[in-house]
Amino acid sequence: MGESSLTNFFILAPDIFLFLIPAITMRLFSEENRTGTLELLLTKPITEFKLVFSKFIAGLILVIVSILPTLVYYISVGEMGMSSWNIDSAATWGGYIGLLLLGGVFVSIGLFTSSISNNQVVAFMLSVALCFSFYLGFGFIASFFEAPYDLIFLKVGIAEHYSSIQRGVIDSRDVIYYLSVISFFLMLTKLVLQSRKW
Repeated sequence: MGESSLTNFFILAPDIFLFLIPAITMRLFSEENRTGTLELLLTKPITEFKLVFSKFIAGLILVIVSILPTLVYYISVGEMGMSSWNIDSAATWGGYIGLLLLGGVFVSIGLFTSSISNNQVVAFMLSVALCFSFYLGFGFIASFFEAPYDLIFLKVGIAEHYSSIQRGVIDSRDVIYYLSVISFFLMLTKLVLQSRKW
């Protein structure tokens, strides 16, 4: 096409995130629960939501740090095109925004699974299963239905929203979807921590 593109990178990145992010988040609560330091944290004068949100931000910062070195791809692909910087920048930056939002969803799912298990390996496996279900599972279920019912399952899954943002189209519906899923799993994690107090 005569244009440089990082499309293949943004297609492959979610598959890597399916295993990388659960590995990052598996210790966030399960290790503290196993060693007994979670009770100490819960006695501090901070709310459960502040505790959950700070763990979420810590996990998200690690995801951002893991994404930052890939900017080298953007620079090198931009320089190696037929003409210098003949790269679709809108799609590239849309892909990075999509990766950040996807990372946020996977971190929130990982936090939830880490809070319900004392074992890191169990938290990792549960997180991989949930992330995989939300990313590809609903699309698989949608393949068994015909229009317009398949659209319901496609819109619930992450892949449909990610592919839209990855093309450089940042729709408010997609952003609201990601923020809603993140909030849902953060609230579930907060409820799990509250139940441990009783």
